[in-house]
Amino acid sequence: MYAVIYDGNCNLCVTLVQFLEKLDRGQQFSYVPMQDESALKQLEVTAAECELGMLLIALDASGNSSQGRWQGSDAAEEIGRLLPMGGAFVQAYRAMPGMKPTGDRAYTFIRDNRYDLFGQRRETYWPTYPACTDGSCQVKD
Repeated sequence: MYAVIYDGNCNLCVTLVQFLEKLDRGQQFSYVPMQDESALKQLEVTAAECELGMLLIALDASGNSSQGRWQGSDAAEEIGRLLPMGGAFVQAYRAMPGMKPTGDRAYTFIRDNRYDLFGQRRETYWPTYPACTDGSCQVKD
């Protein structure tokens, strides 16, 4: 199981999380808005880390961070790789000369300008499949 930490006030971020929720239905991914300070503390994620872009954290059976942790464009690629048939697309993307650095720069630009480009929500989006509820991170075995 993986926890996706996203900006719950960003229209683009929320749209992507809602798409993943419909596609995955909580089978591989659960979600934490970066506005959920309690959940971030449990996952040992700082506000400064959240400012660097979305995070994907592999969770162990007890809901704690395990060995895998990706951030920014690397998190987006890893999410894509984990989706059905996504591995082939990510592999092709990574194989194209210059695509990785271009994708990294594009991610950084969008991250830094997301509210200007896509707007900001008035209220935080709370996910259908939360990673942490009532102070405890949840994972499916």
